[in-house]
Amino acid sequence: MQAADVKAASPTTITSEQIDRVVESAMKTFNVPGISVAVIKDDKLIHAKGYGVRDIKSKLPMETSTLVGIASNSKAFTAAALAILVDEKKLSWNDKVNNIIPEFKLYNPYVTEEFTVLDLMTHRSGMGLGAGDLMFFPDGSDFTIKDVIHNLRYLKQTSSFRSQFDYDNNLYIIAGEVIKRVSGLSWEEYIEQKIMQPLQMNASAASITRLKNAGNKVEPHVAVNGQLQVVPFRPNEVINAAGGIYSNIDDMSKWVRMQLNKGSYGDKRLFSEQAQHEMWSPHTIIQMGPNGGPYNTHFNSYGIGWGINDVKGYKQVSHTGGLLGMVTQVTLIPELKLGIVVLTNQEQGAAFSAITNTIKDSYFGMPVVDRVKEFADRQAKRNGEADKMVAEIWKAIDEQTKANGKVKLNTAPYLGTYKDNWFGEVSISVGKNGQMQFASKRSPALIGDLSFYKGSTFVVRWHDRTFNADAFVNFQLDTDGNASAISMKAISPLTDFSFDFHDLDLKRVEKQ
Repeated sequence: MQAADVKAASPTTITSEQIDRVVESAMKTFNVPGISVAVIKDDKLIHAKGYGVRDIKSKLPMETSTLVGIASNSKAFTAAALAILVDEKKLSWNDKVNNIIPEFKLYNPYVTEEFTVLDLMTHRSGMGLGAGDLMFFPDGSDFTIKDVIHNLRYLKQTSSFRSQFDYDNNLYIIAGEVIKRVSGLSWEEYIEQKIMQPLQMNASAASITRLKNAGNKVEPHVAVNGQLQVVPFRPNEVINAAGGIYSNIDDMSKWVRMQLNKGSYGDKRLFSEQAQHEMWSPHTIIQMGPNGGPYNTHFNSYGIGWGINDVKGYKQVSHTGGLLGMVTQVTLIPELKLGIVVLTNQEQGAAFSAITNTIKDSYFGMPVVDRVKEFADRQAKRNGEADKMVAEIWKAIDEQTKANGKVKLNTAPYLGTYKDNWFGEVSISVGKNGQMQFASKRSPALIGDLSFYKGSTFVVRWHDRTFNADAFVNFQLDTDGNASAISMKAISPLTDFSFDFHDLDLKRVEKQ
């Protein structure tokens, strides 16, 4: 492990040694190779340390300077960029998006006409959770921002406009384009010049391709059958405004100090206190259960680029971020002048939650609770239920295969090219192994073998086993018994929502 130099601060209710112990316990329990943690209190960095390794191959140490993809914690940077433009009177939160981007169009014409910059940022569009994310996830190397703008018109609303919270990424991509068209700078240039440079976030960059020192960065890791694997690097510039920033805890601690100082850092002011009030105010209510949990939470909501709720009577401003093989969390308790940053190189969100909650507990004066065990038990229950469900599906497939014996499946009714208006073409063909195969034209990583399940439904098993996203592929048959369309759905409830197969409406356009 490696620690940064930190300034002397007033005593805290949790020691660095106690933080060390909970981090090491979380790493071991959740199989995380590397974690870095920063704690900011009363405008001072009181704990900053890297633990473990950047990747399991090189085994180079995780340092406070090691760069990590902060994923959706980038959204708060996009929010801050817009806030600066609002302060400068170049933009209003209530400006209509189609006045800035004339080609912007959603499925519902009324929603298109009424849609504001604020709506881009608050997850209340009416589109479903993660709608359209397959344009950039897991690779989406063929899609451009122009494509995203055009394709939004094909994504149907699943709820009425401004009626409920459904997290999205694509509208933040549009927000990045708003920044470009209003400021004259690309989103990447604006973030680096107007936010990172004033904060002296010198190692950070708005995307991985813009890093000055890419040698000291983590590799993402995913557990496959209990064994960690390094995830192949798939650069994607389209997603930057929603999740592209790379940073480290040295730099993120400066970002947090600025946030806790209401937009000021040293003698610089990035945005006004009014702008921060707007970003930290609830704009979309998030449904929560009747149990307030360990922190007696009464409400949950989304502001602008931040989640807003209450914990033990304090306002909490926070966000998480997740890329394939990396997850991060930033937590602010403004009334306590407390900030916590946890960056990791594995996709176990339980690790950052256990670490953050342990630190919060100490400042809330709560009894000591083993948060690592708490999240491990919760995860084991959730994973056990999902694994049982998936195992039953594959068991049924195996039994079906044995029952059919040597009877060869007639693949002819299914083979051909299918097209979705926003995702493009996929092909159903017979692979070299004699098995039917699904392959996406525009997202090349999505290729896998199809196994017969029942009726006209198959299951695709992706060749890349780091996805945890095997999916039902249901063929709709016409009166002649030939497939005319495909609908899809992930088989596991734990599949990342960005694999939004259920949003696809694939129509057959060519027979093979």
